[in-house]
Amino acid sequence: MFDKRLMTMCPESKKYIAGNIICQWIELLMNAVMIYVVSNVIGKIYARQLTLSFLIVSLAVVGVTLIIRFFMTKTTTRMSYLASKTVKRVLREHIYEKLLKLGSAYREHTTTAELVQESVEGVDQLESYFGLYVPQFFYAFIAPVTLFVLFGIAGSFKVAAVLLVCVPLIPGAIVMVQKIAKKILAKYWDQYTKLGSTFLENLQGLTALKIYKADAYKNKQMNEESENFRKITMKVLMMQLNSIIIMDFFAYGGAALGIALAGKGFVEGNISLQSTVFMILLSADFFLPMRKLGSYFHVAMNGMAASDRIFKFLSMPEPNEKTVILPEKGLDISLSDVDFSYDGEKQVLKAVSIDIPEGSFTGIVGESGSGKSTIASLIMGRNVIKQGQLSVAGNPISEINEESLFRNIDYVGLESTFFKGTVRDNLLMAKPSADDDELWHVLSDCNIAEFFRTDEGLDTRLTENASNLSGGQRQRLALARAMLHDAKVYIFDEATSNIDMESEEIILRGIRKLAESKTVIMITHRLMNVIDADTIYCLENGEVAGSGTHSNLLSSCRTYADLWNTQKELEEFGKGDTAHE
Repeated sequence: MFDKRLMTMCPESKKYIAGNIICQWIELLMNAVMIYVVSNVIGKIYARQLTLSFLIVSLAVVGVTLIIRFFMTKTTTRMSYLASKTVKRVLREHIYEKLLKLGSAYREHTTTAELVQESVEGVDQLESYFGLYVPQFFYAFIAPVTLFVLFGIAGSFKVAAVLLVCVPLIPGAIVMVQKIAKKILAKYWDQYTKLGSTFLENLQGLTALKIYKADAYKNKQMNEESENFRKITMKVLMMQLNSIIIMDFFAYGGAALGIALAGKGFVEGNISLQSTVFMILLSADFFLPMRKLGSYFHVAMNGMAASDRIFKFLSMPEPNEKTVILPEKGLDISLSDVDFSYDGEKQVLKAVSIDIPEGSFTGIVGESGSGKSTIASLIMGRNVIKQGQLSVAGNPISEINEESLFRNIDYVGLESTFFKGTVRDNLLMAKPSADDDELWHVLSDCNIAEFFRTDEGLDTRLTENASNLSGGQRQRLALARAMLHDAKVYIFDEATSNIDMESEEIILRGIRKLAESKTVIMITHRLMNVIDADTIYCLENGEVAGSGTHSNLLSSCRTYADLWNTQKELEEFGKGDTAHE
């Protein structure tokens, strides 16, 4: 019924929860005072002793209590908001910090869709838990005790004792439902995240589904997932409705019992009219706080089910703290007998050894699936090496601080990520201190400045992932951002694939210019792009088939020579077709 982990994680919320409870308690006292005054007025009328002065004083007291109740209700709402606001901020900070520590390794434990749902809707579910359920949890136990004392003083301890004994029947019913609810809600969240993952996957692959006419099959699959989610949702609602019926029975049955006992006492002459009216009007308040807790319980259970998944993510084992800071010079990169597998079965890299000296231009080539991009992923620390050694400046990659690694090594891939905003916003990510002249300079170097000048300049708006730019323009902008970063090592992973010839030539000129002063690693399937590299490594089936300069490889590496001849023939064939046209 109460999760201590959440309270420990968000200690700031405790003061707002305490404030919420105090305000509700004061509101209860004001309600008791108002009813006490009203019951006294009724008693005076019954005894024909009511005077104008007594009525005026009574009305004044009722007015004051109503004003205090108004401010207490308003403050209670404010406290609920502040408590939930704090927990949402803290939990999302913890999730984001955990993501930074795990890096891309989080995919080994959970899906992106599931993580998004947990950090958005899962955290939102906890808003009601902190803002409503937790304060009500404590208040529901304080209120009956307070009323027991008030009933005893103003009327009858006997009636008060009977009502107090009946109150625990409601939390008893809640406890009975809890075990069933926990299992159902766990299944609910499992099905919910599964549906979300399927939807995200289908949305991202919508073009492929249309091309291969598989959209009907996926539509059927989504309908099945939706139906399963509907069924589990109905089970949750049935459980909630059944438990509400049980709680209502105890709540209103208990209140009716209290009213009957008070009436019986009055008839027998043991209780005055004033006390009888007081207890009748307040009998329901013995049970309403606990009944309200029961209503919030279902919301809280949903929040706790979400929190279980959040805590499961937060408790994932983290890699050892990386403390090594890379030096200013001597950033040689070395792979020694590196083996790697994504699934633990199929080997993607087999005993790969590559040396990339500082300031060199190194090409890594090979057919698709030969392991080229996997090497880039390992150098960037996105995947963990199980066998062999990978070092930068003589330091194992597993010990290098990520901030230091990313400050010194920049990666430009086939699909560089851009964020919704302006061109300036996306460029300043690489160097926040850069002025407009510096931004225009790198854009000019990448031959894209004029395009933005004809629009809104640096304030040109980019849609999600710069989808309002062509593929060539996106890659040129990605190169400009990389140049602005001024890293010491640049990895270009198929950075010129799927773009027009003009953009490719512009990007290659930029890369060659960088290679004059930086360490450049160019991963490409097109050998012409690395013909002037200091060293070229040719991969075949995850192994290094040969290494050396272009001319050396043509004579010493059959795999490289075959690739070169095949590509040359295709290019000549393409030129012939163009000339014919």
